[in-house]
Amino acid sequence: MSWNDRRIVGVPFVILLVVASLAAVLPRRAAAQGADSEQRYAQLRNAMVDEQIVARGVKDPLVLNALRKVPRHRLVPESARSLSYEDHPLPIGEGQTISQPYIVALMTELLRLKRGDKVLEVGTGSGYQAAVLAEIAGKVFSIEIVKPLANRAGKDLAEMGCKNITVICGDGYRGIPQEAPFDAIIVTAAAPKVPEPLVEQLKVGGRLVIPVGEAYQELMVLTKTGKGVERESVIPVRFVPMTGEVQKAK
Repeated sequence: MSWNDRRIVGVPFVILLVVASLAAVLPRRAAAQGADSEQRYAQLRNAMVDEQIVARGVKDPLVLNALRKVPRHRLVPESARSLSYEDHPLPIGEGQTISQPYIVALMTELLRLKRGDKVLEVGTGSGYQAAVLAEIAGKVFSIEIVKPLANRAGKDLAEMGCKNITVICGDGYRGIPQEAPFDAIIVTAAAPKVPEPLVEQLKVGGRLVIPVGEAYQELMVLTKTGKGVERESVIPVRFVPMTGEVQKAK
């Protein structure tokens, strides 16, 4: 074999070495970039809690810890991930939004959750509120009326390893009677008035947090007692309207 022959034969071998080297390096580089990205998101998440949540008076350590743990950026559309930890709602498709982080924190704190509680959420949306609840509660049932959102949230939450969340596609107006009573119920869309079936599904001592109103909305807390229901108005809010049967019950 001449020198030229050896050189021609050797070229593919060199190429194979380069390809093999790249095949070994690229996954490590991608993994390192992914780790750097997650570390950056963690920094943004901690800053969000400190600057948007704690600074506004949310104090419950269970809530603050949950907000520091849940990767909000994994529950918003990829096009909005750079804004995941900003102080405002974000569109998630289907005409719906993921709530401002402070509102998620405030509503969660108002529930006064304890470890092991059973919680009902009406309005899954992106799944972020459910994920925050699941860091504290024992079991979370979440109902979403918009099928594409329910499917996406269920998939995303499963991929995140949230094993104590059950996402159901359906109208949340009547809750889930077969799973009642609940320690807490949270509604993440504005109802023209409080759905009575949800109040009925609360345990005595349980709390319902819900935005109520149409042109003007206020965040309400209802506490079920042995003598009836106590109501408290917290702050003015602006949520997308609750749809389905609730609109017929106005």
